[in-house]
Amino acid sequence: MIGRGERTFNYAVLLIFSLIVLVPAAVLVVAALSPYTSGQADLRNLTWSNFSTAWTAAQFPRHLMTSITISVVVVVVVLVVTPLAGYALSIMQIPGHQALFVLFLAGIMIPLEGIIVPMYFTMRSTPLGGTIGALIIAHIGLNISFGVFWMRATYRAIPRALLESAQLDGAGPFRIFTRVAVPLTSPAMVTLGILTFMWTWNDYFLAFVLISDPDRLPITVALGEFANKYTNSYNLMSAAALLVALPIVVLYVFFQRHFIDGILSGALKG
Repeated sequence: MIGRGERTFNYAVLLIFSLIVLVPAAVLVVAALSPYTSGQADLRNLTWSNFSTAWTAAQFPRHLMTSITISVVVVVVVLVVTPLAGYALSIMQIPGHQALFVLFLAGIMIPLEGIIVPMYFTMRSTPLGGTIGALIIAHIGLNISFGVFWMRATYRAIPRALLESAQLDGAGPFRIFTRVAVPLTSPAMVTLGILTFMWTWNDYFLAFVLISDPDRLPITVALGEFANKYTNSYNLMSAAALLVALPIVVLYVFFQRHFIDGILSGALKG
């Protein structure tokens, strides 16, 4: 049983960390609604037009579609490839599965700064150089390493008795995967999809290096370009930042329960 003092301490810590997150967010919202370029708070004269001004000035619709396209394609590919690869490494234990898993781990441990230069020159030597195709391939490669690690650990938590029962009933590896493994690990896959979408959407460094067409910039890089033009308009920059962050917030709120289930319990039922 958790004592009353320990419970109070836990709530106090949670409250402190909540304030650390919420206070800057509240300041950003107030600045975005300010009628003054300095972002000075004026709650009696909230200027909602800052959002429409930032939306138009930054040409966000075009960049928003670019970010959505990149993020959705990356998520779809990752959610197709990593469950299959994780299943092959953990349940089927294909020949060389341990060496392959170490290779995937290397993709997680090597920092992006260590591979960005050869990645840039490699992409530049292909027809995809400077296009969103290069960025999509780069994000897929970076996210697959973590996705395989995530799904392998999830599949290893499935009780062997369930898999053996399916085998005794005559189910083959692919049928076990589709009828047993995927339903049991669907919340973990949802969590992986959300994380992949967030990491891809929030990326700035890769997009800044690999994309050369100013009309095809993701929304995060477009936000940087907008900030350079409107350095002295803190209210417009705040409004633009909120517009960029809004899709991620909506996504998390919508899938919050699945996200938490996947993180805490590994998504196993029963």
